[in-house]
Amino acid sequence: MSLLSDLFVRIAGSNPVMQGLLGGVIIASFNLLGALVVLVWRNPSDRALDSMLGFAAGVMLAASFTSLIIPGIDAGGVVPVIVGILLGVPRLDRADRWVPHVHVLVTGRTRPDTPATDGRTASVMLFIVAITIHNMPEGLAVGIGFGSGNLGDALALMLAIGIQNIPEGLAVSIAAINAGFDRLFYAALAGTRAGLVEIPLAVFGAIAVSVATPILPYAMGFAAGAMLFVISDEIVPETHARGHERVATLGTMVGVVVMLYLDVTLG
Repeated sequence: MSLLSDLFVRIAGSNPVMQGLLGGVIIASFNLLGALVVLVWRNPSDRALDSMLGFAAGVMLAASFTSLIIPGIDAGGVVPVIVGILLGVPRLDRADRWVPHVHVLVTGRTRPDTPATDGRTASVMLFIVAITIHNMPEGLAVGIGFGSGNLGDALALMLAIGIQNIPEGLAVSIAAINAGFDRLFYAALAGTRAGLVEIPLAVFGAIAVSVATPILPYAMGFAAGAMLFVISDEIVPETHARGHERVATLGTMVGVVVMLYLDVTLG
């Protein structure tokens, strides 16, 4: 822990906003790494993708509690955290309804209630916006973590979200191909662009809780609620849609264990 934190502080300094910026860059880089995997692993099976996305869900699930909800309760009590959760969930739900959401995270298929789109360009644009909305809570959570001043929890959360961004980045690239991209390079580019939103939101989260410390437990609850919404509304249904429920569930359990280990080791 000390070596990692010392190295991080040496690069970013002690300013929470700069730490949030570096944290956002790091998790976006993990997204890029996952997106570029498609250049060498061109046709991963649905089973493999479902297991990896299950792992991502497990990491996010554990991180929501160990790095956001519990520290938020310690910082300001349970009521502000609950209020934040109750604000975060409907905000993501509203964003989901605002964009005619295209559930193509893995297979490129659309949900039965998804309106038909006109042409390849409209379909791809909806796809990119949908995945961008999916990544927003992750960047916000990392920024809030660094803004809280607890470097250990923030580093654990950053690494956890970064690790789970690898399978997500790969899944986005595969879905981009299914959404109409002709070349693998452009699929990887789509995966990279989907993760870039995490950087400004990480900075925003760090600034918000640094300037207004009393909002910290509310912000932590908000980020946790948004992440939990993504897990339940997006990842779990996708990983259970093709008959791979068992391997996806096992992946989720592994993700929970990995995040718990990171939290204890780094926290």
